Amino acid sequence: MFLRTFGWSFVTTIAGLVAAGLIWGPTGFGVVLILAILEISLSFDNAVVNATVLKRMNPFWQKIFLTVGVLIAVFGMRLLFPLLVVMLTAHIGPGTVIDLALHTGHTYQGLTYGQHLEAANPAIAAFGGIFLLMIFLDFILAEKDYHWLRPIERTLEKLGKLEALSSVIALVSLVLAARFFAGDRAETVLLAGVLGLVTYLVVNGLSGVFESSVEAEEEAEEEAEREGRSLVQVAGKAAFFLFLYLEVLDASFSFDGVVGAFAISNDIFQITLGLGIGAMYIRSLTVFLVRKGTLDDYVYLEHGAHYAIGALAAILLVSIEYKIPEIVTGLIGVAFIGAALGSSVLRNRRQAALGSLAAQDSSSSSSSSVGTRH
Repeated sequence: MFLRTFGWSFVTTIAGLVAAGLIWGPTGFGVVLILAILEISLSFDNAVVNATVLKRMNPFWQKIFLTVGVLIAVFGMRLLFPLLVVMLTAHIGPGTVIDLALHTGHTYQGLTYGQHLEAANPAIAAFGGIFLLMIFLDFILAEKDYHWLRPIERTLEKLGKLEALSSVIALVSLVLAARFFAGDRAETVLLAGVLGLVTYLVVNGLSGVFESSVEAEEEAEEEAEREGRSLVQVAGKAAFFLFLYLEVLDASFSFDGVVGAFAISNDIFQITLGLGIGAMYIRSLTVFLVRKGTLDDYVYLEHGAHYAIGALAAILLVSIEYKIPEIVTGLIGVAFIGAALGSSVLRNRRQAALGSLAAQDSSSSSSSSVGTRH
């Protein structure tokens, strides 16, 4: 199963690195490899969160996520989206933006393509930061079957009973970020943050539609079995809504990686190739977690991933003013995931030990009963 899930990732890596070496030489090979590793380290928590959604899809839509979803992630988010951002924020025509992207030495108003994208960072960070903050807040304020940091999570669950608390916290965070980090870009930051909040509410609404569709599907399946009807269309719509949600998630996670990549290379094709290889591994890892049932076996992984998302949201908002090294972002995510995985392993061992003691007690009781009867 491992090779079947990661096979295309391995093929893409080999082909991509060979192409990088042939086109740009050893330096290009190294740059693309570093960019791929950067993308994987920054997005591991993305894979865990994606897996919580993807496990509700059937195998067909999991394949769509690995094929069409990869094309959107690589060419849409890592190539076309930065072009669109520069065009909108710098008020540059499409032809000029493409010229800047293709020729790293060309400038417009004294700035290169990478510098224009860096100048757009406040808007990008506000949008992505608020979107990810909402994901974190809606998780941490909701009731959960398992509690990792029990005192904190139980207290926040009680607060979460207040209507729309997550939106209120997000808006307050946005105002504070605009006040203390944005400077003369406060209006841009506020607008981008509000758009991030609206986007989340829309895609979260689609997720709610999916939940309703699942319930309707289960009821309709029973009726369909009696009447011999098919429900492919209903399942397709529900899965499509989730697919859109996953793509927006990927977009939010990719913001810091795309902007940060220009600190490593100014060549848009090197960046697209390196980040694309990394995106392929994230998608394969997502499917692997689903097929292995990892989230069911290690129950705190989802918690760790969401705490990492909360940390990334805070980093994005702070990065409106201050530059945060990508290695810091990556290490924080890995630390939360690693701690959650370790806690899950210890919990499983405790559960196994308790089960073994219960079995021994049951066996001893049975033996005593038999001895008494004799």
